[in-house]
Amino acid sequence: MTQQLKGMILAAGQGTRVRPLTKDMPKPMIPILGKPVMEYLIEHLARHGVHEIMVNVAHSYRKIEHYFSNGSRWGVDIGYSFEGVYDHGEIKPSPLGSAGGMRRIQDFGGFFDQTTIVLCGDALIDLDIGAALKEHKAKKAMVSIVTMAVPDSEVVNYGVVETDEEGRVLSFQEKPKPEEARSNLASTGIYFFEPEAIALIPPGVVFDIGSQLFPLLVEKGLPFYAQNRSYNWIDIGRISDYWEVLQRVLRGEISFMKIPGKEVKPGVWVGLNTSVDWDNVKIEGPVYIASGARIDAGAEIVGPCWISHGSHIRKNAKVIRSVLFDYTRISEGETFYEMIVSPNYCVDRSGRTYYIGDDDCILRWGDARS
Repeated sequence: MTQQLKGMILAAGQGTRVRPLTKDMPKPMIPILGKPVMEYLIEHLARHGVHEIMVNVAHSYRKIEHYFSNGSRWGVDIGYSFEGVYDHGEIKPSPLGSAGGMRRIQDFGGFFDQTTIVLCGDALIDLDIGAALKEHKAKKAMVSIVTMAVPDSEVVNYGVVETDEEGRVLSFQEKPKPEEARSNLASTGIYFFEPEAIALIPPGVVFDIGSQLFPLLVEKGLPFYAQNRSYNWIDIGRISDYWEVLQRVLRGEISFMKIPGKEVKPGVWVGLNTSVDWDNVKIEGPVYIASGARIDAGAEIVGPCWISHGSHIRKNAKVIRSVLFDYTRISEGETFYEMIVSPNYCVDRSGRTYYIGDDDCILRWGDARS
């Protein structure tokens, strides 16, 4: 497939809906099982023979570029397009929108010279890319959008696609109210573009794929098709999504994602160099304890839980259905229930955020439930 398809990952957004997770990291770098979500996308593209991948970046761009570099670790070639300006010695991000960023890449180096799969950098997928490309080519589409049916109550969170019987797109609604939605087919942020579609994007301006380019394709009557495919699409657009994804992964409900480490007892995995007082702790799986983590006597962990690298759960503390980011310390006797916890803040499963100010990064959660 190498000669038939290139790849593009949209990674320039601020990730406002998943703050504070994106306070110190760009959204594509949010970890799932210890790896950035964008890494799973690159691995998936590589498995399907997509070896030339462009990534547009803006906010916290250095973290993305430093981690992924030229892509050689994954057997791919990665290029970057920074969206911003150099102003008085300072580089300032200035995103151009999902479509505007693609037009900038095309004007700069002409990357889009063949069919390109475009992915949003904030979801996990196991799409059969080859089958989707085949349908795109068979319909002679200029643009194809991969969709998935969602509950009517959830359409407000997505771009919604209305099609005719052959899959031709009749309209595209950006996050409509349920009573106004013309269908329940949600855009999954996976698109196939022909070069001719890039030429429709006005140069040098902020321009969005969903709210501007797609309606333009419909208005002009161009060959714009939707594919309603059966596959795993796991969106982490909101804090509640992220928490739920990790719960599902740890419960083994997502077949293409494997828990790393060694399973030392049923449902309990550990990385290298962990310090756990196994005779005096209570651990109920599924739980993963990453490298360098320490669990003191009297601690209790009730899964699904992910205890990240360098974390420390102190004596008689309880961590229940929660995620600890790297180097997080839970103080003695404290309880955390259904939380995402970092050294600087904790977030409950609904997205409420609590910031921690003490220098020792000892977290206190006064209203935690046991």
